[in-house]
Amino acid sequence: MASIDKRLSWDGKIVYRARVRLKGHPPQVAQFPKLADARRWGEQTEAAIREGRYFPKVEAQRDTVKELIERYRHEVLPYKRASTIPTQRLQLQWWQQEIGDYTLADITPALLVTYRNTLAQDHANATVNRYFAVLSHAFTIAINEWQWSNDNPVRRIRKSRESKGRTRYLSEDERNALLEECQKSRSPYLYTVVVLAITTGARRGELLSLRWSDVDLKRGRLTFPSTKNRETRSVPLPSFALDVLTRHAAQRYGSGRFVFPNTSDTNLRLMN
Repeated sequence: MASIDKRLSWDGKIVYRARVRLKGHPPQVAQFPKLADARRWGEQTEAAIREGRYFPKVEAQRDTVKELIERYRHEVLPYKRASTIPTQRLQLQWWQQEIGDYTLADITPALLVTYRNTLAQDHANATVNRYFAVLSHAFTIAINEWQWSNDNPVRRIRKSRESKGRTRYLSEDERNALLEECQKSRSPYLYTVVVLAITTGARRGELLSLRWSDVDLKRGRLTFPSTKNRETRSVPLPSFALDVLTRHAAQRYGSGRFVFPNTSDTNLRLMN
């Protein structure tokens, strides 16, 4: 007998998911707005499987890319890293405008290549790859969790080649000039932040989120518990940077948690 679950859909409506499992056959799942429809489908599907006359209609032939993106934006996107959400929301909006009316089964590698070429006219290759990455993840969720499709066409096309870029280091004169200008800034933190960035290679977000509990002045080390790769990383402080940070620590007021706080003791987001 089919099992039926009552749940909320991504748009807040009550739906009923029916699941039929018979030994020797892959499970079949369908979702309905009415309980009676779910029960009817479960009974008919189970009988058809037992009699060998069940040929399910592929979900990918009826669900559209627009429906995929809307559900992805409601169920998946809000739980991603906050800094990536605005960009990915815009990327998903672009895909919805361009191919939203297609069913998932209509999305082929050949079709996607034409849109890759369109994107490449106005964007760098790295940006083009980011557009395809979020679409690919949406297809993966549709396959693994929603059972809307059994194929991810994005994985079958070649990524655009990204430029490695050029690593440029400041000369001693440029570094001294930069630090001199930082000392003139109205921000009480800018000079210290730039010194730490130059000497440790830490990213802006890592430094501005730094807590005093992550600072070991005795050993001369900083610990970044949540890096871009979501790994804890510890870095040594050169003597010059350690001296600067020690002077900054001596000017602490109160028992704030953050090394570079704003007035409400949350990490500093922007600097003037």
